[in-house]
Amino acid sequence: MSIHASAPANPPAPEDPGADASVTDRLVTANQRYAEQFTDPGMGAAPVLRVAVVACMDARLDLHKALGLELGDCHTIRNAGGVVTDDTIRSLAISQRALGTRSVVLIHHTNCGMQTITEDFRTELEHEVGQRPTWAVEAFTDIDQDVRQSMARVRTSPFLAHTGDVRGFVFDVHTGLLREITNK
Repeated sequence: MSIHASAPANPPAPEDPGADASVTDRLVTANQRYAEQFTDPGMGAAPVLRVAVVACMDARLDLHKALGLELGDCHTIRNAGGVVTDDTIRSLAISQRALGTRSVVLIHHTNCGMQTITEDFRTELEHEVGQRPTWAVEAFTDIDQDVRQSMARVRTSPFLAHTGDVRGFVFDVHTGLLREITNK
């Protein structure tokens, strides 16, 4: 697998007036429209439901819709694969100890790109840029087992104060349903 990104599946049509703008310019313009209608919800940073959701960064996952969440309900921590890494533990520790979350929900998904690459990705990067990444790729082939591993990492972390309510799921990108993963 090449480490270079491919072109987007649906690039803007040439007749699209925003076709010449960069994606970032389009996002900034969208933000300006959003800000015109925005009203301060008057809430703090602590999530109302006292839950942190760790999920994959995959663009097909609309977590708030899929879980029936509203603005302010949860902390959302996303990364490639939704795996629990040291940085995920850092975010969870801050979420729990500084902002009051008590539950952790882990969500991986079907057809994840992390199932198609290997740790060789690091070697490819090293050859391309001349420096080996310090981080692990965290690729996996067995999605259920990776969810179990992520749950275990949360439950055994000495930095997390609340590890009693940790549950893991696989989101099906074709049906929208969650399938819970239990410890075998």
